[in-house]
Amino acid sequence: MTNDLMKEIIRVAVEAGERIMKIYEGDIRIEHKEDSSPLTEADRRSHEHIVSELKKITPEIPVLSEESADISWQKRKSWGKYWLVDPLDGTKEFIKKNGEFTVNIALIKENALAAGVVVIPAQKLIYRADINNGAFRRNYDGAETKLTADNNLNTDNLKIVGSRSHQSELMQTFVSNFENYEIVAAGSSLKFCLLAEGKADVYPRFGPTSEWDTAAGQCVLECAGGVVLDNAGNKLQYNTKDSVLNPYFIGMREYNEAVLSWFKALN
Repeated sequence: MTNDLMKEIIRVAVEAGERIMKIYEGDIRIEHKEDSSPLTEADRRSHEHIVSELKKITPEIPVLSEESADISWQKRKSWGKYWLVDPLDGTKEFIKKNGEFTVNIALIKENALAAGVVVIPAQKLIYRADINNGAFRRNYDGAETKLTADNNLNTDNLKIVGSRSHQSELMQTFVSNFENYEIVAAGSSLKFCLLAEGKADVYPRFGPTSEWDTAAGQCVLECAGGVVLDNAGNKLQYNTKDSVLNPYFIGMREYNEAVLSWFKALN
């Protein structure tokens, strides 16, 4: 991705975040989708802004967003390149007003990640990554820091990131493999970013996610030197099937065979 295009994508994500914050600071009206997951006006406004702007910036590239996910597989499977968007990841965290929600925009090329932007509006933080230049973090008005996540992963004192909104028996079984560990609670794609910064070590996900939930964060982590692997030990790929649901996966700031084997044993 060119520097100019990356700047534009960051601008769009930040502007979407500003629209979200206007609603966040007031009374939040909640609706529910057919699957009972929550939906707010902030989701809609962010979606509308991002899709409108992406169509202006790159009219030749199709967009798949969580809030416009009814595009058929027959149409999607012909896409060699597309934008994958979660306009408000962590709606439950948004409703709880704990600040741990994100705006996610990823560029997918030939079923693989090419670039990603994660914005945390409540914290005014931007994470950007592309496969040619690496991963970076900055405040809205600050200098960038390059992220390198591949320090030695110490399984004797593991920081395991988990969701504030999703816990499971599988997660409890997984952590029982470690004598000393710390649970680092976080919501949304922020979990990937914590690994990319070295603030956590492992993110095992045993609950349901969709491709737009993971793409931008996965790109940040992988471009910082980490890995995101599915329950067969393969890198998560995109737009390879009718369903947009991901398999269970594990993110690690550094590949570790033992940690992966304990994860795979639960799948």
